[in-house]
Amino acid sequence: MQKLPIDQYSNLLLEKQKKLTALLLPFNAPELSVFESPKEHYRMRAEFRIWHEQGDLYHIMFDKQTRQRYRVDQFPIASKLINQMMQAVLPLLKQQEILTKRLFQIDYLSTLSNKIIVSLLYHKTLNDEWQNAAQILRAQLVQQGFDVQIIGRASKQKICLDNEFVDEEFLINGRNYIYRQVENSFTQPNAMINCKMLEWAIDCTKNSTGDLLELYCGNGNFSIALAQNFRKVLATEIAKPSVMAAQFNIKANHIDNLQIIRMSAEDFTQAMNGVREFYRLKGIDLTAYECNTIFVDPPRAGLDEDTVKLVQQYDRILYISCNPYTLCDNLQTLCQTHKIEKAALFDQFPYTEHMETGVWLIRQET
Repeated sequence: MQKLPIDQYSNLLLEKQKKLTALLLPFNAPELSVFESPKEHYRMRAEFRIWHEQGDLYHIMFDKQTRQRYRVDQFPIASKLINQMMQAVLPLLKQQEILTKRLFQIDYLSTLSNKIIVSLLYHKTLNDEWQNAAQILRAQLVQQGFDVQIIGRASKQKICLDNEFVDEEFLINGRNYIYRQVENSFTQPNAMINCKMLEWAIDCTKNSTGDLLELYCGNGNFSIALAQNFRKVLATEIAKPSVMAAQFNIKANHIDNLQIIRMSAEDFTQAMNGVREFYRLKGIDLTAYECNTIFVDPPRAGLDEDTVKLVQQYDRILYISCNPYTLCDNLQTLCQTHKIEKAALFDQFPYTEHMETGVWLIRQET
């Protein structure tokens, strides 16, 4: 693995800043707030294919352009904990053939709270013999000082030796938050930038009145932190593991004004517009909410046309985007009725062209 171009980081970030400023120029955006990432060891999860060669095995990745494979012994993008585990786990795996046979991938999910999940992916059925060997592996890693969960996955199989999650801890504006993160579910990959995004979002929405609606809430990452600024928060998420994690996070952080609904943003839009009735909304009085602020953090495709129109009905819009181009497509409509009060660049993915963007929009006075 080549060294990161750390000495070029500032210039690369400046180029992103110039590019995003130009993209937002047609929408009269104010000067960007720019949030730097740590220059190395910033990514909290990583996936590697495993290459078997003459009785040995090692992590590999593929070049996106050439598809050529290259060996990875150190991965400076990933957290120090992932790098430590990469060094520790392979020698122990090689001690037990049952653990290495038909192993084709290892996924790592680490936390700032020094916990890690190691997921072993196989092209074979996992049996009791595998599970006993995995228990030995985990005990060896614990003996080395790791707080680790081991998960085995194969076709239509998932074996968790203990838990399928780790509990992360974030320090946000001097307050500790607990976030349960579930294996193979979405979590923000750059934990330090995530903390900065949460602090920026809290700052945007301070002194808010009324209630907050959030679409695509995941494990409650934003809604839990933002609940302090609102009377009540209503949030939607479709993925069942994320909803279960969000419910745990609500209790763990003693949040008493947040309700999660398991449904897609598109279905919720239809419910709000009276197009369809949904069983999942039975017993929930949507009229009890006075949501004049909406928060969205959509997938790369951005908001669909109907959801953009729904979002436009709210006086204040907080929009986090992982794709500035689909964000700008949505802003073509949103800026007909709203103006951008604040804009931010979060360097979630250093040394790449990816830009995480935040915009805070307020309804224009007529």
